[in-house]
Formats: sequence, C-alpha cells, structure tokens
Amino acid sequence: MNAHFLRPLLYSALILLSLPLYSQDKTFSITGKVIDAKSGQALAGASVFCQNTTIGTVSKNDGSFSMRLANGGYDMIVSFTGYETRNIRINKDTKDKDSLTIEMKEADKSLGEAVVTGSAEVEDGWNKYGQFFLDNFIGTTPFASQCTLENKDALKFYFYKKRNKLRVKAKEELIVTNNALGYKIRFQLDSFVYEYGTNISTYAGYPLFEEMQGTPEQQQTWKNNRDYTYAGSRLHFIRSWYDSTLADEGFILEWADSSNKGKLKTIKDPYDPKFYSVDSGEVAINLTGRLRVSYTNQVPNRKYLQEHNFPLNTKVEISALDLLNGFVIEENGYFYDQPDVINMGYWAWKKLAETLPYDYNPE
Repeated sequence: MNAHFLRPLLYSALILLSLPLYSQDKTFSITGKVIDAKSGQALAGASVFCQNTTIGTVSKNDGSFSMRLANGGYDMIVSFTGYETRNIRINKDTKDKDSLTIEMKEADKSLGEAVVTGSAEVEDGWNKYGQFFLDNFIGTTPFASQCTLENKDALKFYFYKKRNKLRVKAKEELIVTNNALGYKIRFQLDSFVYEYGTNISTYAGYPLFEEMQGTPEQQQTWKNNRDYTYAGSRLHFIRSWYDSTLADEGFILEWADSSNKGKLKTIKDPYDPKFYSVDSGEVAINLTGRLRVSYTNQVPNRKYLQEHNFPLNTKVEISALDLLNGFVIEENGYFYDQPDVINMGYWAWKKLAETLPYDYNPE
C-alpha cells in the first residue's frame, strides 16, 4: 500500500513569474512588507510565492510585495536566506490582506548542526537508494519517465536500521523538469520518509511551478497531457465536490468509519448537510474514516494495473482518502488541512510527475 501527501515546500530562490490573466471580479490582490523581526529593517529580495502554483514574486528594496490571485485558497510562502520560512494561509477574505507585515526570524543554525552530527547518513546513498527515491517521489507512471531530476547531488540519504526507515533530505532546492506536462518544478525537499514496515512514503516541502517554453507542437502535447492528468485527479475531484458536480464529472463515493466496522457504504447524497456545508464561499466536509472514490470516465493506466496485479480489464480508477479530520475546500481546489488527508490507491500512484498547480484550469 502506497500513500503520500504534499505539504508546502520551501522555495528559497529569487524568481519573478508572470501571472495568469483573470477577470477582475474573480481575483483579489494581496500586498505586504517583509521585515526582520528584531530590527524591523526591510528585507529586499525575499521570495514570496503561493506554493503549488506558478505565481510568485520578490520583495522590493523597501521590503514591499504584491500579487494578484484568482479567488480561492493558497499557502503563501515567504523565505529569505538565513531566516525561518513563513507559511501563511490566505484567500480573498484574509484579514488585512492589503497591508500584511511579515516578520522574519533568523534561523537557528545549531539545530541543523545537531541533525548532521547524529545522522545515519549513507555514503553512497544515491547508488543504493536513488532510483527508489525517484520511484516514490516522482513516480513510476509513463509521464514519470519523462521527468528529470536536474541536481541529484543535492540529496542526502539516511537509513535508520532500528526503525527500518529511510529519510532523504536536500541541501538545496531540487529542480525537476517535467517534459510530459511542460513544467519546471523548483522544490526544496524538507524531508522524504519511507517506512519499510508499512510501505508508506510521505514527503514535505514547498513547490513552485514554472511554465516551460516550447514549440506549438510541444505546447499542444503538454495541453493534451495536462487534460489527461487532470481527469479523475484529486484536484478534479475536490473541485467537483466544491461545485456540486461529482456525478456529472464521473465520481462515485463510498465511505467507511468505525461505526460500521469499516464496511464501505455508497454515499447517495454527497451534499448531505450532515457533512457538507457552505459558508462564505468555502465548503466544509465533516467526515472521518476512509473515503473510496471511483472515477468512471477514464480507465486506469495499464502500467498501474500491471504493477499492482489488478485485472487488465478494470474499467474504473479507484482511489481512497484516509480522513483524519474534516477539511475545508476553496473554489480553486485548495483545501486545508492537507496533512490530515492521505492519498491511497490510484492517486497515491500518481505522484509529482502527475501533479498540476492550483492555477491550472482545463479549457
């Protein structure tokens, strides 16, 4: 059984990206200033971006920044060399979104030194675990074979024998080129952990996507691949639940919790007020336990069926979410708290190689 989830990832490089065009009534602006927490001095050149999107900027000489975003929710990441990274959840209703002051605290270097001192680093880690890491981080899908990790030397591998656990960290941001979807992903890995006892992998950090430039033929291929990846994805599912279009989009839900001894029961009304409520443009889902999601409009990839020894004539994509708590959905498909929602099944197989940013929208 494989499971993974993306938490926000640290992005430290200074980059300015062009913003997508939206009509004014469907966007909001956020402005602020980045300062040193002790001195109050402005920090110029701080990286400010919304994780898992293509949208980012850098602070000016006076520490100020501004971004225009499509309505929805975001984890806004603020980072500056030598300082602790800030993660601030924002949306169009964020209080004081037009005058945020981001106070940055200096990072405690001694903590990192202690980790290195007591580490179980594997000297030839890439040779032993490199491909295993790529399979569990980028994936084993056909699109994963078109992804390249540009700086594998940034990785450090640690194996803990007593815990039967592999941990991978990165000394700098990872650069992943996805030639299947047309994105360059800047991703500094906070940590990747694989538990051999449970066969579960988890990773954490802050990703930023950058659109690749290509020929008209490449652009069309990337569009087709993105549309294919989006169909039946977790992002597609979450947006459909928000829009109350699950049945129209081909999703069927089944749920199991402790009250029915884990037995799956079809959810006939996914918008039942007992667990689905709307307030101020947000949708709250009040469910815990296991939610199985079947997508009927697309057959599973043959490679997935072969890897998991499933019948090759399987007609639907079956995924599951382990819900530790309820969660709240914003209109762009962002939801929180993401660490409380763990992917299983088909979605767990489709890892970084199949990830689309929140500002992606199929035509």
